[in-house]
Formats: sequence, structure tokens, C-alpha cells
Amino acid sequence: MWWPSIVVVLLLLTSNLVASQSIINTLPGFTGELPFKLETGYIGVGELDEVQLFYYFIESERSPKDDPLVLWLNGGPGCSALSGLLFEIGPFTFNYANSSGNKPTLELNPYSWTNVANIIFVDAPVGTGFSYATTWEAYNVSDTSSAAQIYEFLRKWLLSHFMFLSNPLYIAGDSYSGIPIPIIVQEISNGNEVGHLPPLNLKGFMLGNPLTHRIFDLDARLKFAHRMALISDKLYESTKRNCKGEYIYPDPSNAKCIEDLQVVEECVTQICLAQVLEPNCATDSPKPNKFRELSVLGDNFIDIHTSTPEVPGPWCRNYNYRYSYIWANDKTVQQALHIREGTKTNWERCNQSLEYTENVITSIDYHRNLTKKDLRALVYSGDHDMAIPYVGTEEWIETLNLSIKDYWRPWFVNGQIAGYVTIFKEEKYSLTFTTIKGGGHTAPEYKPKECLAMIDRWFSYYFL
Repeated sequence: MWWPSIVVVLLLLTSNLVASQSIINTLPGFTGELPFKLETGYIGVGELDEVQLFYYFIESERSPKDDPLVLWLNGGPGCSALSGLLFEIGPFTFNYANSSGNKPTLELNPYSWTNVANIIFVDAPVGTGFSYATTWEAYNVSDTSSAAQIYEFLRKWLLSHFMFLSNPLYIAGDSYSGIPIPIIVQEISNGNEVGHLPPLNLKGFMLGNPLTHRIFDLDARLKFAHRMALISDKLYESTKRNCKGEYIYPDPSNAKCIEDLQVVEECVTQICLAQVLEPNCATDSPKPNKFRELSVLGDNFIDIHTSTPEVPGPWCRNYNYRYSYIWANDKTVQQALHIREGTKTNWERCNQSLEYTENVITSIDYHRNLTKKDLRALVYSGDHDMAIPYVGTEEWIETLNLSIKDYWRPWFVNGQIAGYVTIFKEEKYSLTFTTIKGGGHTAPEYKPKECLAMIDRWFSYYFL
């Protein structure tokens, strides 16, 4: 029995955590009391708890004791989990019709994943959102060290929330989190195997529009552009032939390849990477290279203070993000969320100045290791996302050499095609890959109803 040992560990690890947890009943911009349980807090990780990771925890609105427990990370690296909460899968968002100037108002999101799951939204790595370090040295993290910190965070969080220890546990996130999440899942699995306490009831992981290989995924933009009729058959075949599959880092002496890529660039330069059918909006960089831009979403990192047009013009999704800056930097909001005074209180949706080392080129090897475990994986991609195209995701999944249990087929929501799914199997491991029809980067922001149906069915072992 591990229960007596866990009591000792609980006393050692959680003595400083209780004061860092707060139940939030009301929020500025929302009328009345919140109709769900929201908790915020900090958990220290590292030898001296020098890294303080901030989190938002929302209990399932269905059955907290039975529904899965999900730890959610946003991408970037450096994009706050509050962005995922507000714009993707959380229970409240902005009421754009009734928000103006410096007075954002909130409304409930009927398609929140908290309808079916308990979710911990974590600001990670350190320096993201409201997470901070007590020393300058502690801000220096990498893909692997940040993954280790998340594992430590989760163990400590569960020790102070032991009523959720038996809930099925899933690690989830999107975009850049496709790099650290497989590392985190392997850390948890290895920790369980060697007897780390508490034992975590790990069942699997979910990845949305995930970055998996820094070159592989971005090279796939050429094939995606061709499939979406953004470039011609002739240009596509010429570029493939002349560049020999190297589009992100082409040989600079290969004149024919460089010439083809310049024509490709002319064809896609005004395309919105996040969703190819939406308007392309102003960015920090006046002339971003859409095809070979190395940041996952280079055109989504905008100068938020100058992004709202002074004169009527085309609507832009990026303008919605302005409200998050206004709201999260409001002192009354920070007080309501119990943000510690004197710490990191200048909130950014995506912090581009992190001291972060991207030391894992690809997470494919971690995925390959996980196929030997008793785990479930869900990988979903908006099929209108050119930042990390679904065609590249589909190709790296094929490199895992899994058996196909269910071949590519449509799935439906309210009688309409919501996407296409393929299910892979390898002994105790299973991987479900699905596209989200019309979804962008990332899918729940663009197709919330379909994504809620997806996750609810997958949790219920019914897909799709």
C-alpha cells in the first residue's frame, strides 16, 4: 500500500501550497457569481521552489469526481494558458458585442471543455502569463527542463488536490506544446514505473495542431498550399523537383529552387497562416516571410496596442485578442485572480522575450517510445491551418508504423461533416488522428461546437 507513504510526502510537499490557492466566485466583467468552480494559485517547482507556476483550475460542470482531469498547456513557447481558456476551451470568453474601449465584458462559452472535464490551465514555461521566478537564473529553461517542471507541478498539485488522484489523467495542449507534451507524458509514465509518489492515473494525451518537427511540419506548407489551390500544379511540381524537399532551409546556391520559392512566396504572402480564408492582418514585421517564417505563428504575434483600426475596415480575429490584454492587465482583475503583488503582473498573451532554449528538434522519437505504453492519443488539426498543416501531421504519424484500425472517414455533428478521422492501433496503444473541417490554428477557436463533440466522444471511447 502506498497510502501511508503518500501522507508523508503530502506533509512535506504541500505545507506552503494552501495559502497559494484561492477560490474565485466573481470576476470583473461578469455579471453575478460564476456558475462553475474556479480556483487560481501558484505552485513552486525546482530545488528551492524558485519557479512559481501560476494556474487556473476549473472543475467539470458535469461530474468532477468521475470526469477526466486534463492539464492544459498553450504553445508559443510563451503563450499564456489564459489565452486557451478565453479563446479556445474555457467556460467564459469575451462578449464582443457588448465590449467597447477599456471595458471588456465576459459571457459563458456553451462549448467549453469543462462541460466534460476538470481542467488545469498552467502558465508555462516560467515567464509565461503570470508565472515568475525568484531568481534571474531560474528563467533559463528549455524544452526538457520545462517538461520536468510540469511533471513536478502536477505531482504537487495532485498532492494538494488528492480527491482527483483517481480521475483519468490526460495531458493536453496545442501548437508548440506538441514538443514538450510527449516529453511530459514520458516523464509521468517513467515516474509511475519507478514508483514516484503519488502514482498518477495517466490515460493519455491530446495535441491540437501540434508542432512536432521544426523542419518537417513547416516543409509541409508547400504541399498544403498546393492542396488548397494557393499555388499551381506546375509551380508545385517544379519546386518539388528543384528543391528536393528542402523548402525551409534550401541550398542558397540552388538558383532554380530559390527562384521557385520566390514565386511561391508571391502567391502566399497575403494569406493568413492561422486560417487561410480569413483576412491577413497587420503584424509587428512589415514583410513577414509567410512560407519560410520559423515562428509557428509569426503573423499572430501582433502589436496589440495598435492593432485595432481607427477607421472601418475588414474584421480581423487578432483584434479580439486586444480585450485579453486590457482585461488581464486591469488591477481589479489581477486582485480578483489573486495575482501576487510585486511579481510578474505585466500580462502578455504570448511572451516573445523568454529565456528559453528550444533543445528538442523533434518530438517524434518520444511519440515512438509512447507507442509501447498503455496510452491513448488524440491528435487533431484544423484543416485550414497553414501554420502547422494537417498534411505534415498526417505524414509524421505514418512514420510511427502503427496498424490502421479505422481508415480515413468522415465524422458528423448535427448531420454535417465535422472532419475526417483515422484510428491507429499498436497493442495497448491507440492514436486517433482527426481533421476539423474549416478549423484554423488552433481548431477550438474556430470550430468550438465540433471540438467539444470531438473531445466528449473521445473521452467516452466513442469516435466519432
